[in-house]
Amino acid sequence: MLVGYARTSTLDQTAGLAAQERDLHQAGCEKLFVEQVSSVDVTARQKLTEALEFIREGDTLIVTKLDRLARSVAHLHELLSMIQAKGAALKILDMGIDTSTPTGKLMLNIMGGVAEFERSIMLERQREGIAKAKAQGKYKGRKPTAMSQAEKVKQLHSEGMKPVQIAETVGISRASVYRCLE
Repeated sequence: MLVGYARTSTLDQTAGLAAQERDLHQAGCEKLFVEQVSSVDVTARQKLTEALEFIREGDTLIVTKLDRLARSVAHLHELLSMIQAKGAALKILDMGIDTSTPTGKLMLNIMGGVAEFERSIMLERQREGIAKAKAQGKYKGRKPTAMSQAEKVKQLHSEGMKPVQIAETVGISRASVYRCLE
């Protein structure tokens, strides 16, 4: 059975959702799982969970685009493992990838490797840029917020104010108040 999954991040993306549903129907999907929820909170993606529970051996889960399914390469591999453990396959329409074929599996793994490589290069460049800026005295990092209020926190505490009241008065967290008092 061909099972489709469509998702948009916000409720105002109805045109995008309708286009996904249309493409999934054209691909032959007999059952669709559709939701409008951010990919960041994986626990909120109830329809994805239902789709993964629904698929059986020999089924194919179809998505129009990779970003509609997974939020990262690690998440993609986690989902792919779940799909393959059920004896099902994954098909990504816009990339022409079908993991029921050896070539599709290879392409997905290559893409995942390239994405991880690009991410690590980007982080390395970012670290180098920060180190260079620090050496030139241009990068100071984030300005400390709570510790800059330490004297005021200590003064209010010595006047008998409770940590919760100090936190509200100064505009920092209760935990920060305790750190200032140590």
